[in-house]
Amino acid sequence: MALGNHSTITEFLLLGLSAHPNIRALLFVLFLGTYLLTMMGNLMLLLVIRADSCLHTPMYFFLSHLSFVDLCFSSVIVPKMLENLLSQRKTISVEGCLAQVFFVFVTAGTEACLLSGMAYDRHAAICRPLLYGQIIGKQLYMHLVWGSWGLGFLDALINVLLAVNMVFFEAKIIHHYSCEMPSLLPLSCSDISRSLIALLCSTLLHGLGTFLLVFLSYTRIISTILSISSTSGRSKAFSTCSAHLTAVTLYCGSGLLRHLMPNSGSPIELIFSVQYTVVTPMLNPLIYNLKNKEVKVALKRTLEKYLQYTRR
Repeated sequence: MALGNHSTITEFLLLGLSAHPNIRALLFVLFLGTYLLTMMGNLMLLLVIRADSCLHTPMYFFLSHLSFVDLCFSSVIVPKMLENLLSQRKTISVEGCLAQVFFVFVTAGTEACLLSGMAYDRHAAICRPLLYGQIIGKQLYMHLVWGSWGLGFLDALINVLLAVNMVFFEAKIIHHYSCEMPSLLPLSCSDISRSLIALLCSTLLHGLGTFLLVFLSYTRIISTILSISSTSGRSKAFSTCSAHLTAVTLYCGSGLLRHLMPNSGSPIELIFSVQYTVVTPMLNPLIYNLKNKEVKVALKRTLEKYLQYTRR
């Protein structure tokens, strides 16, 4: 397609994190290590939850899907980042960019919904422990998990179908290390009003909407914990949700700050992006392993079974 003397482009230039060769080499080693830790940590958590029947509960069903989402989220972002850190020509095709946008929407949106579902699970466990089994039945937590995936895919499909119709002329530079919708919209030469509305609705649904659900759940949780008379009881109740609260703070905090900032490619914007797309998927399995006795015990049992099997 052409308009006047302008022709549509077939690829974007990703500026990435740094142009200095030595810094890029250092960043490559750092992010390769982070990616490998993300893969190993989340795969280990998935295998432990799968292998240990004691962890076949609603909370760990949520956690297994969270680990799978983190595996996918990291794999959507980091491999292309690593390629560009080694390459002199940091380009990505328009189709590849839109594909990355699609999977970022799917994984990021699903993770936000899963975290809000896990907050409700913790609310039921702490605020109404005697009725927990009736409140969080199999049908409900299955609906919450698959509903999270469904909303993520629907949101991604709507946004990307609108983005497919956008037209880009001449060389276009993305001041980032990955393709995300907020970075693409300012580059379009066509009408983006519908895409802006869709992106706003996505932000309200997956950003502020899920944050509000988490906030309401934890308001009740904290109120219930403070009403417990014994110090040991309060400590035990808080320990059951501290890992999830830490994960929510890291993901939602950095994610919202990144999307509320202008798309300038500033260092602080890139730091927040790295935090929620690269660092948080690596930290989640560490957070749940370090703060959760059940996971540590299950991991120990799984390792013992594996060692016994290999000695035969």
